[in-house]
Amino acid sequence: MKTLLTTLICLVTVISFAEDAPLAAVQAADDARVAAMKSPDRDKLSGIFSDELRYSHSTGVVDTKISFIEVLLKGTTKYQAIDYVERNFTFPAPGIALMTGSAKLKIVNETGAIEPTLAFLAVWRLEGGQWRFLAWQSCKLTPPPAK
Repeated sequence: MKTLLTTLICLVTVISFAEDAPLAAVQAADDARVAAMKSPDRDKLSGIFSDELRYSHSTGVVDTKISFIEVLLKGTTKYQAIDYVERNFTFPAPGIALMTGSAKLKIVNETGAIEPTLAFLAVWRLEGGQWRFLAWQSCKLTPPPAK
């Protein structure tokens, strides 16, 4: 009986760690994405973004991997801060992670500085053993009315 209990405890521990591993890996990949977007580097961005990236900005502009990397490298859009208010991950299928939440951004573009708060849905896909950023869709959240 004692051996059975010990075996069950070990099994639950292994399963728990196995479930945490993808979460930690995707969180680390997203942290690397945020850092690479704030300090753009072609090689880092290319390694993080999926070749099939579809990045839909809250303005309605849609970028591909190639066009978004160019925007970031040219400085047309500069992400100075991306601070998550909330960031959640779910794994609806093997090799797929959905990231949802909201974030406060500080962005400088050709029209000046903006500081939107966005709600977002991002998709990460496991490609060749590495989590790659596949899709982003966001919308601006309306600030609460002043009291």
